[in-house]
Amino acid sequence: MLELAGIIILGILAQWVAWKFKIPAILPLILIGLFVGPIAAGFFSDDGNKWIEPIWNGTKGLFPGEGLFYFVSLAISIILFEGGLTLRKSEIANVGPVITKLITIGAAVTFIVSAVAARYLFELPWEIAMLFSSLIIVTGPTVISPILRNIPLKKDVAAVLKWEGILIDPIGALAAVLMFEFISAGGGSGFTKTALMEFGKIVLFGTTFGFTFAHGLIFIVNKKLVPHYLLNVVSLSMVLFVFVLSDLLAHESGLLSVVVMGMVIANSNLKSFDELLYFKESLSVLLISILFILLAANMNISELLLVFNWNAALLFAAIVFVIRPLAVFLSTYKSTLKLNEKLFISWVGPRGIVAAGIASLFGSTLMKEGIEGAEYITPLVFMIVLGTVLLNATTARMFAKVIGVFLKSSEAIVMIGASDAARVIAKYLMNNGRRVVLLDQNKSYIEDSRELGIEAFDIDIYTETLDDSAELNDVGYLIAMTGSDEVNKYAITQFSGIYGERGTYRLATLNEVKSNIPENGDMIFTPKHDFINLNESARDYPEMNEVKVKSPEDFEKKLNLLYEEEKSVPLFVKNNGNIEIIPEIISSSINGNHSIVYLGRKIKF
Repeated sequence: MLELAGIIILGILAQWVAWKFKIPAILPLILIGLFVGPIAAGFFSDDGNKWIEPIWNGTKGLFPGEGLFYFVSLAISIILFEGGLTLRKSEIANVGPVITKLITIGAAVTFIVSAVAARYLFELPWEIAMLFSSLIIVTGPTVISPILRNIPLKKDVAAVLKWEGILIDPIGALAAVLMFEFISAGGGSGFTKTALMEFGKIVLFGTTFGFTFAHGLIFIVNKKLVPHYLLNVVSLSMVLFVFVLSDLLAHESGLLSVVVMGMVIANSNLKSFDELLYFKESLSVLLISILFILLAANMNISELLLVFNWNAALLFAAIVFVIRPLAVFLSTYKSTLKLNEKLFISWVGPRGIVAAGIASLFGSTLMKEGIEGAEYITPLVFMIVLGTVLLNATTARMFAKVIGVFLKSSEAIVMIGASDAARVIAKYLMNNGRRVVLLDQNKSYIEDSRELGIEAFDIDIYTETLDDSAELNDVGYLIAMTGSDEVNKYAITQFSGIYGERGTYRLATLNEVKSNIPENGDMIFTPKHDFINLNESARDYPEMNEVKVKSPEDFEKKLNLLYEEEKSVPLFVKNNGNIEIIPEIISSSINGNHSIVYLGRKIKF
């Protein structure tokens, strides 16, 4: 009981440490597992036993017999199902040619060249070398996001790394599953006719079961055949049922089934999809916390010693300094990315949770089947995972500064609210070289924004953690422009420390409009311009106008005239193409190069 409770407590503690220090959770999880397992047994335990023994050894242990591997299999099936839920066809189509090439050409380069390196450095059989290379294809958002969160990057670079991690996770897992199933089908005997037939059977059952039961779950949920409070647990039981049934009918096809099931559901019209995804994400966090402490603790000193040599160091160096850059440069050939941006993407390639988890499961299974070289799978993958996460977590920020991709000034703007006025303002700023992102719950507002070419996301700021978005790390201004005074104040209070480095502003409240007196200095326009007045101006006169000013006195005069006009709202000051927010302007600095930018009826001065 103490060991089981200890694993959960240590796992959640590791997750907190990872959040606090903004590092990938997999790093403290595996280090804790190694410390309470093989390291404790080898150096700190009086009787030579591990402090946490995952498998019953006759005197202590959490899981008897094959129990640990059954638990690992079920946990991996849930994690892979959750990974499949993140893979949508629309995202693949919209992320651009660079990301598409990274998850196809880049993955193929990593798979082939890594297999060759592992084959000749460790003299592994080709099928084991290819299984290893398929496992290290994946990077994963859980290891990429914490690293990128603290590095202000150009949006395109952050987007490439983020979406590569999201999309390559299920693709890499699928490649590893297929490779493992091919080895299992052949029993290590090579590419025989029987092995090919077994492999075909696994693929057939895996895809058929995943597709069929995904549509069954969609039908059950959309027809409301289960109550809402049972939605998540019914979905969980369906995933486990599909995994077990598929595995019984075609050995080792269960993992393929759940990946396909997740992908089908992600691209369907399933009602309550977001709720299902959040539940699976929370469950995955708990399972990952338990899983990686158990898997690391289950390793022995002898396995660690297998990779404690120069060949392992050469393999790690080849993957980090040769194979990853080769994959990136081939994938970004003739793209708009600059050389320093390609170098940074090449440097940031930490392997993640899916790689380590599946490696432990597959390595242990193949060892029991007596497959030659299988004992190298788990320690080699763990070495790559730990090494790449540690390397990138400690050097990515410094490397970004050295090669010049580190943004010195965060000039992008996040607007909470995507109303008519927000869209007009955002479009003007975009046309003048400023990046703007709109966030709103109103789906029609989001669609209208996207039709104008504006970045817009359907987000509820009360339930979603905006600080997890690596693509917003170049944002320095936050403007709250919703029709709710409470939402605007909440946005400023909650997110000013994240996205308000350069300035945080909001619309006037109803009380400010009535009293014509601002409550504090975070109001962006005037006390008479609340949500209703601003949007009336935008609907009646949906255009931005500019008026030149010659001196500080001329600036104050024209600004006051605009404030007096009912349908004109002064917004910004333009100086040689640079846009500045009016509350930040010092009037004494105004000269003939400046213009006042305002929304609404054009005025003749």
